[in-house]
Amino acid sequence: MARSRLTPQRESELYQAVIDLLGEVGYEGLTMDAIAARSHSSKATLYRQWGSKPELVAQSLRHHEPVRIAEIDTGTLRGDFHEMVARTDDCRMEKDSAMMRGLAHAISDNPELLQALRELLIEPEVTGLGQVLRRAVERGEVAADNPALDLVPHMMIGAVVARPLIEDRPVDQAYLMTYVDAVVLPALGV
Repeated sequence: MARSRLTPQRESELYQAVIDLLGEVGYEGLTMDAIAARSHSSKATLYRQWGSKPELVAQSLRHHEPVRIAEIDTGTLRGDFHEMVARTDDCRMEKDSAMMRGLAHAISDNPELLQALRELLIEPEVTGLGQVLRRAVERGEVAADNPALDLVPHMMIGAVVARPLIEDRPVDQAYLMTYVDAVVLPALGV
């Protein structure tokens, strides 16, 4: 669908409104009316530009780019992990965590949304993390046969999901730095 009527800045603002609302009300509670009100748009414009709520959410996720992990190369695995954490501020982490919680239930009932989440958020991060870990193996920092290598994405996603559930506290840089140093790096033998 042509989106030429919206400026890139306006489109970006609208996508951010969708991401914010996802974190606040979840996918089921997200309505085109709420998006229109938050973004100061008309519902007709939203439907004309995106056609449906799943399409608008998928485009918002696509626009909401994560940190480009594969580009990080400090020369050490510990340095790479710390740089990953440092590139995302606490406010962004809290919003991303809220967005993930907002989508968690919806993806079990909506295969299109699950696929968009995997393709646009999870797979790029897992691929980038794999490149960082391969470089660590090539440098000799991590044994190539370390079974934890395949579990690092699970550990990192688990950390983000678990803290709000267990401690009722948001994920922040200090927590993730401690988690990386106390859990991830020791599991990798670093």
